[in-house]
Formats: sequence, structure tokens, C-alpha cells
Amino acid sequence: MTDPKPLFSYKKHWAHRFGVAPFLPMSRAEMDELGWDQCDVILVTGDAYVDHPSFGMAIIGRLLEAQGFRVGIIAQPDWQSAEPFKALGRPALYFGVTGGNMDSMVNRYTADRRLRHNDNYTPGGEGGKRPDRAAIVYAHRCREAYKDVPIVLGGIESSLRRIAHYDYWSDKVRRSILVDAKADILLYGNAERSIVEVTHRLAKGAKPAELDDVRGVALMKPAVPEGWTEAHADDLTSGDEGGRIRSENTVVRLPSFEQVESDPEAYARASRVLHRESNPGNARTLVQRHGRQELWVTRPPIPLTTPEMDAVYELPYARAPHPAYGDAKIPAWEMIRFSVTIMRGCFGGCSFCSITEHEGRIIQSRSEGSILKEIEEVRDKVEGFTGVISDIGGPTANMYRMACKDKETEALCRRPSCVYPDVCKNLNTSHEALINLYRKAREIPGVKRVMVASGVRYDLAVRSPAYVKELVTHHVGGYLKIAPEHTEDGPLSKMMKPGIGAYDRFKKMFDEAAKKAGKEYFLIPYFIAAHPGTTDEDMMNLALWLKRNKYRADQVQTFLPSPMALATAMYHSGKNPLRPVRRGASEAVETVKGLKQRRLHKAFLRYHDPENWPTLREALKRMGRADLIGPGKHQLVPAWQPAGTGRSGGEGKRFGQKHKTQKFTTKGVRLV
Repeated sequence: MTDPKPLFSYKKHWAHRFGVAPFLPMSRAEMDELGWDQCDVILVTGDAYVDHPSFGMAIIGRLLEAQGFRVGIIAQPDWQSAEPFKALGRPALYFGVTGGNMDSMVNRYTADRRLRHNDNYTPGGEGGKRPDRAAIVYAHRCREAYKDVPIVLGGIESSLRRIAHYDYWSDKVRRSILVDAKADILLYGNAERSIVEVTHRLAKGAKPAELDDVRGVALMKPAVPEGWTEAHADDLTSGDEGGRIRSENTVVRLPSFEQVESDPEAYARASRVLHRESNPGNARTLVQRHGRQELWVTRPPIPLTTPEMDAVYELPYARAPHPAYGDAKIPAWEMIRFSVTIMRGCFGGCSFCSITEHEGRIIQSRSEGSILKEIEEVRDKVEGFTGVISDIGGPTANMYRMACKDKETEALCRRPSCVYPDVCKNLNTSHEALINLYRKAREIPGVKRVMVASGVRYDLAVRSPAYVKELVTHHVGGYLKIAPEHTEDGPLSKMMKPGIGAYDRFKKMFDEAAKKAGKEYFLIPYFIAAHPGTTDEDMMNLALWLKRNKYRADQVQTFLPSPMALATAMYHSGKNPLRPVRRGASEAVETVKGLKQRRLHKAFLRYHDPENWPTLREALKRMGRADLIGPGKHQLVPAWQPAGTGRSGGEGKRFGQKHKTQKFTTKGVRLV
């Protein structure tokens, strides 16, 4: 893996003379005040514009500004016509299009495909301000507004749809979003390196089609160029999955869109190969045929260094929503306004999670000094600060500065997880740097408490009793949320999560630390219903575990097959991409697809809700476990029913009756 060009070493674009904008402009009037006649780049986003490093459009916008480009933002435009996309005029270089911080379909629909009635990234939490498949819709409108302006896709929605992917909401395999959006190029993952290189090269006159050597991009080609050797991972009769050929000019051929659309086993193979080609140190370029064209996906971006991470997070953010929103509350901003991000990435590799697929499994950490400086900025600049930092963390609270002990080993590794089935012997799991950071953070004058709200990876935490003590004594506020996800080996093996014994060890350490600190704190465990590999008996056993441990889950989650996740490949194909996929020899996975069974699994998690008792009694009888119906402590649900309850047919059906069937609401745009 060659060293990349440092992120801030490019010669600045000529427009740097205009200086730093207090907020990136959202109107022509703001552009006039800045002395701009045109934007170089216009970012179109499905979120309200909050100038803070927790919002993707703010990071990309400020980063490009630091490179000397004039950047404007069109936030949550009315997509019914192209006119709102002309608000800032024609960009000199390109439109950058993102659905926002969240995938627009996950943002708009529940796991049962019901329309959500709120949006945390919108002023007032109002729903309906972004369309379904927002990146596609916005790209079409940008093209309609200015036909000849290049369109660059980015953000998590595009990143997770960079190849042909199963779409849960339409229950079919869709083409790469690059094809459906008719965009010129797609940037996937954390895109700082690629966006800077792409923008500078476009400014020098390059065409998007000429950027096929930039890491972390996808674009369309008529054919694989001469001089490249193809490794045929599309051959399902072969057992090597395209892994035998290794050279600088090797391209791995995934099963084509037409193959994965019609053959679920081919889809599982494509998913497995994609995830095996995710390490920046040894990944190869991927190609996937879409009709007469080749989708070309370059190797993953090289992670940012600590100095680069520091510089990105120290850009001149206003740390507030754009003044155009007035006093309107933006729930997502209210949630993170007093929080500080200390790292990116996750090496957990949970099969249902999108973090690794988007951010990678190599941890990118900021320096201690940069983090402490940001805490001081929150104290001094963010209105309403009361002395409490609401969270100091990232995708995972306690992976800060953790890394492979040997860089050569790291560059060769193809494991999807560094902690499953057990913590890798090559992984440095020291929590010392994090403990020191916590101690220095809470010593800052004016800071009363520093909380940890990000999820704690408890199988790592149990390796550091000192960390658990520090966490419980100083950084927990009443309760701590963690995610064992299940108790049974079947689903846990498909999730790539540790056994429940690791949770038990952590709970023991947590309780002992709380007792010594004189605190009454509680763990709040999270569980998933209906994950691939889960049987009705697994959910029954989980419910019994919950009852024995006196847990009554209020909010529970049903597995939602997000694009590109390994668990989604299991859900769609019925095959296990965690193991070799080969015609006639692939491991089968039991999946939960029917709405009735999905609701039953959710009902087991809420065994204590009388609305679910009729459903659970019926299921227990069918399973031959009527012995669990009765008043005993060892039994799950009583035989009696409280008056006025249980008539709705279970929680899921009750909500379905309340909200009725919802239709996708995109209008005026034909989605291919």
C-alpha cells in the first residue's frame, strides 16, 4: 500500500482568495455577500445544513473550501421540479449529491416498510422533506437543471449501493445506484481523499471518465482496459472465488447484474467477494457487468492519518445550524451538539451493520490534543452548553487507537472481523490511551461531566478492568446501552457477535465497579428480532433469558436488510457468505421473511406486553411448548388475558391498523 498524497498538500485553487465563509452559502444573496459570481461545487443533500463535523455535507464543504474552492449547499430541496436545483446557479465544476447522513429509505421507512412520520435531520423533526431514494431523485433533477454539469454521488446511501444490491423495500435486486442516477462518478466510504483529488483534477480540465485510477470511486466503462488480468469470481463452479491471481493490474470480476438479479447464490458470491476485497492493503479493483457496460470500482481509500483527521475536524465549522432555520429545532443537531467524535471505523464486522462497509475496519483516530481542543470549543462557542459533554466516542466507544500490532500482517489480512470468533492475537486492545483521554477531558475547566453514549464493545472492555472502572465511575449516567443482540449461538454466529458469556462477564465487572463507586447504574441490552439464522425456538429462548434476568425491553428492533450488508445477502439468498459460496456446496441459512413470523419474533422480545400474549400463546402451543403458558416464574406468558387487551393481534398489527399501508411517496421522477 503506497503512501497517498497528503490531504492538505495540494496547491490551492485560485478562489481561495475569497477566504472563509461564516456559513457555506444556501442562497444567491449569500454568494453576493461573499463576492462570488459562481460556485465551483454545489452540494445537494437530504439533510438540513448544520455546519458541524458530524454532518457529512459540512465536512466535505469545509474541506473543499480549505482547498480553495467555492462551495454552496442546496439542502432538502423540493424535488418536484428542477427549479430549486438552480437556486445557486450553474456550478463551475460539478454537483455533489448525497441522500444525507442516513440512507433515505432507512430514514423514511421502518423494518416493516411503514412510513416514518418524523425526520430527525429536518427542522422541527418534520417528515416528508426528502424523497425515497433521494440520491437518485436529486441526481435526475440536477441533470435536468444543467444537462452538461458533471454529477458526483457520495454519502452512505450511494456508498452502500455502489454495486448491484438487494433492495428490501422493493424486494428485488437493483443495479448500481450510479446507473440508476445516471451520474458520472461515485465516491464511496469516507471520501476526503477521493473528493479532494477528484475536485482538483476536474478543476484542471480532467473528465470524470479519466478518474478511474482514484481510490474509492466507481464509474462506468465500455470494457476492461487492455493490460488488466481478470480474476473470475463470477464463476460459481470454481472454489477459489477469484483469489488466485494477485498482481497490481488484476481486476476481480463479480457476477454480473443480470446474474445476481436472477440467481440468489450468485448474489451471495458477489457479496462475499466484495467484503473480502475491502482491505486497502490488498484489495483489488472490481468490475461488474451491467448490460453493455462495466461498473468499475477502484480499491478502497487509504485511511486518514492522525494529523489529517485532526485537520479535518479542526476546519472552521460554525458549529450551528444555518441561520436560515431561525429558532427551529433540528433533533439530530440537538442530540450531537455537545458531543465530540474521537475516531472512525470499526473492526467488529457485525454482518448486519453498515459501518465497516462504509468507514472500513481500520480505526482512524484523532490526537488527544485535537480532541481536548474541540471540547474547549464546545465549551466556549456552542450556545446552551451547561458543562456536560454528551458523548465522547464514535461508531464504537472503546476502539480508540486500537490497531493491528503488525502493519505487514494488517495489509495482508482478509478477515471480516478482528474480534470474531475471538479477538485476534495480532490486535492491540489496550485501553490506556482512552483512559488517559477521559481523565484529561474531565479536567478541562468548565467541564462538569464527560459522558460516553456511543456503544461499548464489551468483549474488548472485559480485557481492561481499569477501563470498566473508569467508565462506570466517571462516564455513565444512570444506565449504559450495549448490544449483545442475542443469546443463542445460531443467530450470533450469523451476526458475528460474541456469545452471551462475554456479556455476562462484562455485566459482572460493570456491577462490581458501580458498587465500589457507590452508584446504582444499569445496563440496557439491545437485541435484534428476525435476523437471518434465527429460529422461533431461538427467540423463545431469548425471551426466557430476558424474563429470568428481569429485562422488559421497551424499544426493540427487527432486522432491517440494509443494502450491501452480509446479513442482507443471507436474507435474500438463503446462503451464508461468511463461508465459501460455490454452486451446490454453499451453506444454507434459515431466514425470517414473512411478516407474521417477523412480528412473532418481535413479540418474543416484548413478552411482557399483554397485546402480544395471544400471539405468543398460539406460537408456544404450535411449538409444543404449552408448558411455558402459566403463572410460574419459569413460564413466559400467563393463560389469562387482561380485559381490553390482546384484540389488536399483536403490537405490529396494531401499529399497522393505526397507520395503514403506506406507499412510497416519490412523485414526478421516474425511478428506473
